[in-house]
Amino acid sequence: MTNWIEAITGSLEQKKQYRQYKARRDALPAGYRTAAEAVDRYLTYYGGIVDGDTIMTMLGDLIDLWEQAAADGTPVRDIVGDDPVGFVETFAQSYGGRHWIDKERARLIAAIEDATRTTP
Repeated sequence: MTNWIEAITGSLEQKKQYRQYKARRDALPAGYRTAAEAVDRYLTYYGGIVDGDTIMTMLGDLIDLWEQAAADGTPVRDIVGDDPVGFVETFAQSYGGRHWIDKERARLIAAIEDATRTTP
């Protein structure tokens, strides 16, 4: 029964891991929490990763980073540098996995190949 449900809703274990991630993020001190939430939001839009295992690995590494920074008293700016966008994009690029755009790239290639077979 679980396999059928997970086929529709996604991995229940990953959902549990994500809830744990959010609880850890919400437990951060205010400044770190604000930064972590902002990074998380940008990753959601920029990353485009659709592989749940990759997402959970990435988020696990990210929360470890924020928790360690908070424990050490490392300033947020020392983590993200002067270019927070560059930080997040570099961070996301260091993780593989399937991205939503991969499907669209394949669809575009197939459509063009199809079109070239039917036109001179």
